[in-house]
Amino acid sequence: MGGTAVVVGGGIGGLATAIGLRRIGWDVRVVERAATLADAGAGISLHANGLRALDALGVGAAVRAAARPQYTGGTRTPAGGWLARMDGAALERALGTPIVGIRRAVLHRLLRAALPAECLHTGVTVPTLDRSAPDRVGVPVGDAVLDADLVVAADGVGSRLRGLLFPGHPGPVYAGSTVLRAVTDRVLELSGDFELTWGGGAEFGHIAFADGRAEWHAVVTAAAGVRHDDPLGMLRRRFGGWHDPVPALLDATRPKDVLHHDIHELATPLRSFVAGRVALLGDAAHAMTPNLGQGACQALEDAVTLAAAVATEPSVGSALARYDAERRPRSQAVARAARQAGRMGQRLSHPLAVTLRNTALRLAPSGATTRAILRHADWTPPSLG
Repeated sequence: MGGTAVVVGGGIGGLATAIGLRRIGWDVRVVERAATLADAGAGISLHANGLRALDALGVGAAVRAAARPQYTGGTRTPAGGWLARMDGAALERALGTPIVGIRRAVLHRLLRAALPAECLHTGVTVPTLDRSAPDRVGVPVGDAVLDADLVVAADGVGSRLRGLLFPGHPGPVYAGSTVLRAVTDRVLELSGDFELTWGGGAEFGHIAFADGRAEWHAVVTAAAGVRHDDPLGMLRRRFGGWHDPVPALLDATRPKDVLHHDIHELATPLRSFVAGRVALLGDAAHAMTPNLGQGACQALEDAVTLAAAVATEPSVGSALARYDAERRPRSQAVARAARQAGRMGQRLSHPLAVTLRNTALRLAPSGATTRAILRHADWTPPSLG
């Protein structure tokens, strides 16, 4: 079954979907509202499920070559004590790969490199869809209308298309936390590949990259919309007394490189990821808090699952029904688990609750962290045919 698809959104999920649909013989166009693909963002961890999805799309080897395996690290207290250790070698034995860290900009470039330049259209806003025909969707693009057998709404947490397709849904809500992040401007000697530190109502973490630099992120419980004239100064005051390398990571950062975003999620699950011949994918379908590091991995799972369903089902309708049946329960369960992880991690602020949580983590049996990661990362992609 061949056809024509329009993917709305040029992020990780949208690009991966375009790659998958092209691999099964479809003609695909990706439309992105940004005038230029600026590769915004800092860093990302990819678990085994995301890497396996990338393998199915034919770009896994390139991503691994550009990434840094995360073998060492774990979760700490602000004073530096260990709450839990990460065993990347155990994950590799169990899943065939450790978690890897990579800059988002690099991952975006590798995904774009797997697509012909002519299928990417930037500076394009899709204000509406024409779904009047039962087997086609009209996608207005400037003065033209693209005629598609399938439309994929991969336009992010604030998805315009989700609002059109499900007008009764409340949409994304503020999760109660805001995140500041950046990539260091110079190489640092770090003792761990990946670390999280939990304080009361705050989290600081870092991911080491293959070039020796690192991404750091600081998550704090705060009112939505609060911004700071001097973000780095605020962070130094908030985290300056935390253990090494937290102060060093901040000192290795240029003020202009700090990004600040409030965290939003789809707290009310969608009743379907499909409306007619339109499929919602990634954050447009199941935006979740970042506490499990599964947001991008779930979008990559979406992309492969959708392409496999389209490749093997007799019709677009049956393919979309299968996609919804396979992806909605899993991705929404991961979103619930991420929300709960945040409540027991960064969002926890009462001193007694923090003490109880820390004690429980220290007393947890060896391998508990590995088993928790396996719960969501052990996923096998369907064949693309």
